[in-house]
Amino acid sequence: MYEELAILTIFAFSYCLIAGRVENSMISGPMVFVVVGFVLGPEMLGWLGKSVDGSGMRVFADLTLAVVLFCDASNSNLSILKRHIAIPSRMLLYGLPGAILMGFAVGYLLFPNLSVYEVAALATMLAATDAALGKAVVTSPIVPSKLREGLNIESGLNDGICVPILFVFLALAAGSVVEGQVTHIAFEFLLEELGIGLIVGLSASYLASKLIHYCYSKNWITEIWSQNIVLSLALCCFAIAQSLEGSGYIAAFSGGLLFGYLMKEHKHNMILPTEGIGEILALLTWMLFGAVIISRAFEAFTWTMLIYALLSLTVVRMLPIFLSLGLKGENVASRLFLGWFGPRGLASIVFVVIMLERDLPGGEFMAMTVICTVFISLILHGMTAKPLSKWISSRVN
Repeated sequence: MYEELAILTIFAFSYCLIAGRVENSMISGPMVFVVVGFVLGPEMLGWLGKSVDGSGMRVFADLTLAVVLFCDASNSNLSILKRHIAIPSRMLLYGLPGAILMGFAVGYLLFPNLSVYEVAALATMLAATDAALGKAVVTSPIVPSKLREGLNIESGLNDGICVPILFVFLALAAGSVVEGQVTHIAFEFLLEELGIGLIVGLSASYLASKLIHYCYSKNWITEIWSQNIVLSLALCCFAIAQSLEGSGYIAAFSGGLLFGYLMKEHKHNMILPTEGIGEILALLTWMLFGAVIISRAFEAFTWTMLIYALLSLTVVRMLPIFLSLGLKGENVASRLFLGWFGPRGLASIVFVVIMLERDLPGGEFMAMTVICTVFISLILHGMTAKPLSKWISSRVN
């Protein structure tokens, strides 16, 4: 265990020294860490992947996602978001259900070995986009602000929205729910996940901001300990919501939005240390993904999985987003850009672990399909982030 920890930390330190050089190239940090994880994994050198199982990966990915979501939400520009709220609203209200429906239709045709509900669960797992993988775009100053904020809000909320939908389909696939109860259970799941998540996130951040202002006025907070405030609050929002059977993702993101608004000019200095922690946690998660999952999955990939993955990243995602923004009046370039940058990543990996716990007949096949899609997304979205950011900057005001 300690040997693996040493390898992870040594490589993380080494990457910190050259991160700026990597970010100015066509490759991304996650791509580097996945490849290194694969090389060091059980199928090659065998230095990594012996002490981590699926549940360990889920906990690590969950906590990482909570930190990333909170920080991204805190950095949101709410004045810009308020003027262009229609962009993420339409993407979530129309684009997300459309992507699930199209993913189901494509999966139904390609995967006759899966049941109807297994296909629906697969489509849902791949409908959520990744806030961490999309960071290169949503933080790029050359990307128009309305598009950055739209993608940030969409990726921050769609994984939380997908959780109750996924649970319903998994329950149906496992035969633990009668079809006549679907509407009631779906509404109950949605209400609990979203409602509890929002209440916890907003309440925790509101109380925290009041305490922070008061304690600062009394000079009780030192410079060193102030750097731990945001990390503690982000994990607090996530953990409390999850323990109450709500969505930790929604709690972390909504809490981050309110925290950023209430702290205003002080937020940057407070968020920066935690943002760095989130970055390194995300990259280490990708390294474990390469070592634990990718190194063992290549032999299981099939041509139908590859076809589904490519369609999921293109037509299945892009067409619903393109159509959902049509009436809003967004130009073609913006709609294509927003449709393309829907990378799949940490949320989908967590969903896979949740799904495998249900022991479905087609579970392993579904897992391999999601892993194939995430791996391809990692490469394609990583390589296109910079050139397409330059492209959209020249076409949208």
